Order: sequence, then structure tokens, then C-alpha cells
Amino acid sequence: MTWQAILILIYQIIVIATIIHVVMDNRQPSKTMAWAMVIYFVPVAGVVAYLFFGINTRRERMVSSRSMDQLTKRSMLEFVEQRNLQLPESHRSVMDLFVNQSFSLPFNNNKVEILTSGYDFVPSLLHDIAQATNHIHIDMYIFEDDALGRLISDALIDKVHEGVEVRVIYDDVGCWGVKKEFFERMRIEGIEVEPFLPVRFPTFARKVNYRNHRKLIVIDGKVGYVGGMNLALRYVKGRNNRGWRDTMLRIEGGGVCSIQRAFLVDWYFVDRTLLSDRKYYPINEHAMMNNNAQCVVQTITSAPLAPYPEIMQGFVRIILGAKKYVYIQTPYFLPTDAVFFALKTAVTSGVDVRVMVPKNTDGWFVEWGSRSYLREAHEAGIRVMLYEEKFLHAKMMVCDDSLCTCGSTNIDFRSFENNFESNTFVYDEDVAQQMKQVFLQDAEHTIPLTSLPKLIRPRFFARLGESFMRLLSPLM
Repeated sequence: MTWQAILILIYQIIVIATIIHVVMDNRQPSKTMAWAMVIYFVPVAGVVAYLFFGINTRRERMVSSRSMDQLTKRSMLEFVEQRNLQLPESHRSVMDLFVNQSFSLPFNNNKVEILTSGYDFVPSLLHDIAQATNHIHIDMYIFEDDALGRLISDALIDKVHEGVEVRVIYDDVGCWGVKKEFFERMRIEGIEVEPFLPVRFPTFARKVNYRNHRKLIVIDGKVGYVGGMNLALRYVKGRNNRGWRDTMLRIEGGGVCSIQRAFLVDWYFVDRTLLSDRKYYPINEHAMMNNNAQCVVQTITSAPLAPYPEIMQGFVRIILGAKKYVYIQTPYFLPTDAVFFALKTAVTSGVDVRVMVPKNTDGWFVEWGSRSYLREAHEAGIRVMLYEEKFLHAKMMVCDDSLCTCGSTNIDFRSFENNFESNTFVYDEDVAQQMKQVFLQDAEHTIPLTSLPKLIRPRFFARLGESFMRLLSPLM
């Protein structure tokens, strides 16, 4: 037997062993088949891709139960007092779902502001940073070394010099293009900065696929931000001569406690420092006495190591419970079977279901992967709207003028299954109607999917390419 034949035999054994590993992992059949085909039909690169991006670490216990108990029950129940907590009965099942799954508590007495551009978000954030007196916590997928990133880092350094505690978590993969000197400068000046799951050999393969996609900011435990914007100039000015459309929520009141909890759990994850002091959960007397701020909010986090995909479960429960309408904005539409089935069920039940996506995404493989899903959604009766004016990066859903959610979660496999995500769910008619108006205003800059014949009736090779990319969509 020649050495070439020996190498081929060894490779075939490796391929078979890898496919067996995929099958025995008992994940969704669509994902299992996708990985099996990639491993079999893409020589060498398929096996390497699986080792880097496909190995399932969901069952790893990365945060001890004792520490989680201290970070959640102790801090949330001992330090946080809620007077006259009134929960809307119409959405009690959704709130109970989140409480039972991850102890994510609803909080009342909140003021919620919807920020729909970087020109709204950045000045608001800088103003709140300037007002900080105790601590600033930032949990960002991308903290870019550009004009905006340097402006914010300078503001944070100024606050450290005033005696304010500043902690920053950035995603290691999300910031691969950022020079380490940018973060090192902040460390030297006194900011505590930690990367999330730094990707290094030999643990590269089991970490690179699981990223912290959250965008969370907490200032003095009284003001919180959650949504889709990172700290980068393109979220203000756009990129490649194309504007940027995104959404953040600014929250004041008890709901900031749940955003704080999410950050402190992540901080323990990256630094192994347990922060559960009362000062991180201050009693906001103004919010507690403000009868005009009865808005109830609930911030939910999901992670690949959790037993259930909490945010996806919430989306499915809300969609199936809708009576009038469900409006969704997402930059990527690669829905899981559960979410897609819920959308189809809702529209068949007479619910007005609309999905708004950018006409052109920021990645050709995602755009081609989503085309067949959008066409199938259209055929099912879902109104598909293509946003033309800018790149739509907003991630929100509004339902029945009574509930809305905004956060970092895209309607795709990666957000629901692989990423660390966060969304705030708002149970309030006024805020839901404001979010609905944002959607309807954006709708004025859209065209229907039906206006593009090449998407509705693609030619053979285009359909073949779309089908192939759809096959790989569970891996994107």
C-alpha cells in the first residue's frame, strides 16, 4: 500500500469518526445534516471547520451554581424592593416563562426611551457617563478603535480619574480588528477591561463559535442601555457610503437591576470576581414614587451553555399568543424551525405578520441564505418588507400595541443557539405604540419583496445557490 493510500484511509477514518461525533451530539436534525454534508463533501476544510465552529459546548458548566445564586437571588431579592408591583395579566405567561427558566424578574416603575440612531444614542450615553458618580459597566460585542471609540474611552478615563469604578467587557472575536494597545491604554489608566472568551490555542476550537453578542451599559445602577448598537463610528455615520439604522433602549428605574445582573454574571464569567454589593442595586426613590412611570420591563439573557434558548422561547410564545399583529425588524432572517413555524401559524390564524429586513445585507452568504426563507415567508402570507434607505441593523419586535422587545438578538440560528444575547421585553401600551410608530416610519422607506422578480422567481442556478446556502444556514 502506498503512502498516498494510507493517508486517504486515515482521512476517511477521521471523516467517519467526525460524522459519528456530530450524529451522537443529538442536536437538531437540520444542523446535524448540514455539518455531516460539509464534513463529507468539503475535503479537510470541512473537518477543520467542524473542529473550530461545530463542537457543542452547551453542556459545560462555566459559572458555578453557588456563584449564580449569589449574583441573582441574593442581590436581586435582598437589595431590590418593588412597591405595588402590578403585572399585566395579558402577558403573565410570557413573564412566568422567563422567571421559571432563568430567574429573570420583571420590574415596574420604569421610564423607557427609544433611540433610533447613533446621533441619538451617543450624545445620550456621553451625557449619562458625565453624570456618573459611582460605577459604569459596559458589555459590548464591538468596542472599536476609531474616533467614536476613542471619544468614549477618553470619557471613561476621565471618570476613573474622578474615582468612578469603570468595567468593560468586549468580545474577543468581535474586536479581532482592534489593536490590543487600545484596551491596554484603558487598563493603564485604571479601567478594568476583560475580553470575553479570548480565542487562543489550544482552546481555539471550542471557543471561537460562542460569542458575546450583547450590548449592555449600566451607569450607577440607575440608567441602563440595551439594544443593537455597538461602540463604533459606523453606528453613527454608516459604512461604505451607506447609512446605518439601529435601535437602542434607554431605561431608568427598577428594570436597570436586571441589566446590572446580566453584566455582573458576565463579569464573573470573565474575571471570576463576585460583585454583589448593595451599591450596584441602588434604590431609585424617584422611580419608585413616580406614578407616571408604571412601565414593566424584563431583561432576558440567553447563552449556548443554558439548557433552553430562553429568548427564542419567548419569541415563539409571543408570536403564538398574538391576536392582531406582529411586526419584526431584523438584519438577518434565517429563522429556526420553531420560530418560522410560529410565524406561519400566526399569519394563518389571521394575525398581521410583517418582517422587515435590509434590501442588501452586509454579507453575501447571509443574504443568499435568507432569500429562500423570505420567499417562503411571502408564500405563507407574511408581508416581507425590504428596507432601502440605510443598512437596517435594528433587532426588535412589537405585538398588539401592548408588548415590544429590543436587544441584540437576530432572527437567525446563531443568535438563538450559539451567541450570548440579551433582550429587554417591555410590557406597556405607550412604549409598544411608540415602537410600532418607529416600524411604520421605517416602512415608508421599504419596498415589498414582490417588487423584485429575481427574488420571487429566481432562475435555476440562483435557486440552486439559495438552496445550498439555506442548507448551510444552521451553521451561519
